[in-house]
Amino acid sequence: MQDVAVVGVGLHRFGKTGDDVVGNKSVTELCRIAVERALKDAGVSWRDIQAVSAASSRFSGGKGWGLNGNDVVEEMGSTGIPVYNLSAGCAAGGNAFNVGYSLVAGGVYDMVLVVGGEVMPKGMIQTSGVEEATDPEFLRQRCVGMPGPSFWATLARRRMHDYGTTEEQMARVTVKARKCSVGNPYARFQKEVSLEDVLKSPYVSNPLRLFEICPVSNGAAAAVICSAKRARQLTRQPVLVASSAVATIGFDDALPRSLAVPVPNGPSRHTEVYAAVTRAFEAAGVGPRDLSFVELQDNTCYYELAFPEEWGLCQPGEAERLHAAGETLPTGRMPVNPSGGFVSFGEATTAMGVFQICELTWQLRGESGARQVPGAKLGLAQTNGLGGNATAAILKR
Repeated sequence: MQDVAVVGVGLHRFGKTGDDVVGNKSVTELCRIAVERALKDAGVSWRDIQAVSAASSRFSGGKGWGLNGNDVVEEMGSTGIPVYNLSAGCAAGGNAFNVGYSLVAGGVYDMVLVVGGEVMPKGMIQTSGVEEATDPEFLRQRCVGMPGPSFWATLARRRMHDYGTTEEQMARVTVKARKCSVGNPYARFQKEVSLEDVLKSPYVSNPLRLFEICPVSNGAAAAVICSAKRARQLTRQPVLVASSAVATIGFDDALPRSLAVPVPNGPSRHTEVYAAVTRAFEAAGVGPRDLSFVELQDNTCYYELAFPEEWGLCQPGEAERLHAAGETLPTGRMPVNPSGGFVSFGEATTAMGVFQICELTWQLRGESGARQVPGAKLGLAQTNGLGGNATAAILKR
């Protein structure tokens, strides 16, 4: 196994179809812009890329078959390179990064492009794409009547019961997220919101309000990764991949997707997310307290409170206090989502894991401007998606 580095990253600012940011660009156009920026950032040309690991989805995947990577290659130039198309719901970008990382670490290729992009349909995401009685997601939505926001609301209610978390405390998470995204040139939302703004936004699924749930967005992200040896020829300060891990749901999952039993209390340490993060820590040889910052999947404000406790960054029930003390800000002792997170970007499903790699890279280079984590040396990226998929990656400098 050889060491792997991230040498170039690129994002297309997130937005929505018809707005001034993305207009009516196709997913291939969004990806091309992100790829061109990543290549320029790395100081390499398209012909230097030896393989593509691409995240795709049923929403806007290439040719209607999830062949996003093939569309990118046709757009950039059909050089004959191999393409690996990955689908794992919201974890697709993290999965694509893991495959690219594995290909370089194993010496199969020396330089790989990882890319993900999405043009999302309007409204809340319908997680199940088929009406199939054997699909738990379909049954949960059709029989139980519980789409994603309702599921997150049950988790939030359990936390309120266990730790006395208030609606105001959850709303403050969104206030913090939007504060971080001010001046972030790639975030969809770049203006602060007040506590009153959040609490006045309508309920989507009580106790979660509209401003506390990430919307769907269009966007794209790309990263050029290569062997550490090659990276040192391109830059004096390469960002190294300390680890990359993938996990899927197990029989002992503490949060049964059918919700046939009550939501368990306390940190959920039998989920695919916990497994992926734990594996990433073990592979990197570090612990949660070694991290400089975290970019986690905040589909809703609940996760920014729960995940740090589940992973050992703080004690169960402590997240609200740390948040109130400003410790989760970029300048705090436990920075969480300095980018502004999903709540500030919106979710372009397959791009999200790669978007996190971009943010980790900028932070570790010290290039994040007002949202910079001082002295950042070690960052964790985490995603989870449909089908019980989860990923985690740790980058270092």
